[in-house]
Amino acid sequence: MSYRAPVDDMAFTLKQVAGLSEMLEQGAYPDLADDLVEAILEEAGRFATEEIAPRNAKADMEGCQLQENGTVSTPEGWKELYQTWAEGGWNALTGPEEFGGQGLPLQMAAAAMDMWNQGSMGFAIGPTLTMGSVEALEKHASKELKDKYLAKLVSGEWMGTMNLTEPSAGSDLNAMRTKAEPVGDGTYKIIGQKIFITYGDHELTDNIIHLVLARLPDAPAGTRGISLFLVPKYIVNDDGSLGEKNDLRAAGVEHKMGIHASATCTMAFGDNGGAIGWLIGEENRGLACMFTMMNNARLMVGIQGVGVAERATQQAEAYAAERKQGKRVGAPKDGEMEPILVHPDVKRNLMTMKALTEAVRSISYRCAFALDQTNLALAKGDAKSAKHWQERAGILTPIAKAFSTDIGSEVASIGVQVHGGMGYIEETGAAQHMRDARIAQIYEGTNGIQAIDLVTRKLPLSDGAAVKEMLVEMSIWAKRAAESEDGRLALCGEEMIESLEDLNFATEWLLSSLKDGKPNLALAGATPFLRLFGLTLGGILMIKGTILSSEQQHSSAAKRLALLRFYCVNLLPQTTSLLDAIVNGAESVMETDVVFDGL
Repeated sequence: MSYRAPVDDMAFTLKQVAGLSEMLEQGAYPDLADDLVEAILEEAGRFATEEIAPRNAKADMEGCQLQENGTVSTPEGWKELYQTWAEGGWNALTGPEEFGGQGLPLQMAAAAMDMWNQGSMGFAIGPTLTMGSVEALEKHASKELKDKYLAKLVSGEWMGTMNLTEPSAGSDLNAMRTKAEPVGDGTYKIIGQKIFITYGDHELTDNIIHLVLARLPDAPAGTRGISLFLVPKYIVNDDGSLGEKNDLRAAGVEHKMGIHASATCTMAFGDNGGAIGWLIGEENRGLACMFTMMNNARLMVGIQGVGVAERATQQAEAYAAERKQGKRVGAPKDGEMEPILVHPDVKRNLMTMKALTEAVRSISYRCAFALDQTNLALAKGDAKSAKHWQERAGILTPIAKAFSTDIGSEVASIGVQVHGGMGYIEETGAAQHMRDARIAQIYEGTNGIQAIDLVTRKLPLSDGAAVKEMLVEMSIWAKRAAESEDGRLALCGEEMIESLEDLNFATEWLLSSLKDGKPNLALAGATPFLRLFGLTLGGILMIKGTILSSEQQHSSAAKRLALLRFYCVNLLPQTTSLLDAIVNGAESVMETDVVFDGL
């Protein structure tokens, strides 16, 4: 099926709905003019459409292989694709200018990553972690480590990884066993095993820089005793050349449900005495350093959900316009069969896919906006503004990660349904999107963990004032729509006001549960609450996009209004049942004794 990155619509969402244009008008990025934004997005879209997407299906079939010599090979042509991508300067988009980066806002990387994930999620996930590695090193590493490693990570000559998970320690890092032993001269020996390491080994670059969590001797128990280390595949000499191979290897390549083109490895450190590593940040403060990388990665995983939803939607729409079966109601009996796109149920499926994709794109881009605002405020030393935007980004990040990836899976599944039986056949490609999307709900903190984070850590920020301020801002757009002279938009505003009431009530109920010492009730309602928040916020941002596109007479105005109407009437009413599940369903979640043996 044909695919093309929807650059114009994405650019409008990025600039107007997320707020990039607002920042440009205020002079936040003096070297980034509007025409440059357009040029970057156009070229990113071209690369996704012409270079990445055509290789996606073949790379999925070939996958990655562990060779007899212990190295991992990626699909044919993957190395050349990556090198062309890196030579285009794409890896350096947000990198620090001091080390060869372009210093562009995270919003630009979010939009570009959206398109590259549309092309192939298995390709885009590798650069995602390299960009996160750059951010972690820039903020926490010593000058010596920065000078030795950052330039080549920024350029993409080398790739980075994140090594957290172990066979005995998944999301609970308290159980982590990998050891780090100091050997003098600022170096450490790393011994242990990590699993599910994305792009843990490959031939795309000459060196791979692993960021590894490990415990020092006599470190405090739990997560307070974890340190972060830089462990290169090849030792880097003082002159920047590559020396001997470090004591680490890919012990296996995971046989996964999806993203086959991504080399997901089991990594063994220290088979022969210990892999050499260097401490990043302070001893026993590694998790704080890693969270710098993880928060970036969580947004970018949300972007994966957006990208795969866009690709699945385009493919389903193209198939529905070509596949002929049956006729519309009232068509002549002796007439020819028509494309299935004429059938109301197929239209409902496609509209659901399109509306949800726009909602999560808006949320994810807005999250990137909040993170950029945080960085600008910190750079200016504006503590008040930095606190505001840090809290806003804190609220948005779990929603962007979890809601977007939930929607990515749902939209891909609906895409299979639109294809009918052919969707279940690998040759059409619809199944791949569904397989690829599923992992995004799991890694970088499962979506259940994201919901817990939202409810227990983010709602109480500033004693609840941070989220309440956000809800007030959301209500402004709902009221503006409700007061519109356009009856269609006014109806959307009225529906949105009702959903905002549901969200406000749920927020207050959860905050009260936490304050009253009933955390289990709040935890039981966390996942439906995140869904409620995501649906409502996505609708608000779609209202914003609809109003602004109409005012500016943008080409997407009519389409945005149609999608908004469908969203508000067909999808937004779910907030009522979600509120019921949060408030009235919590106790039933906890009544497990008669259901689960052993509890």
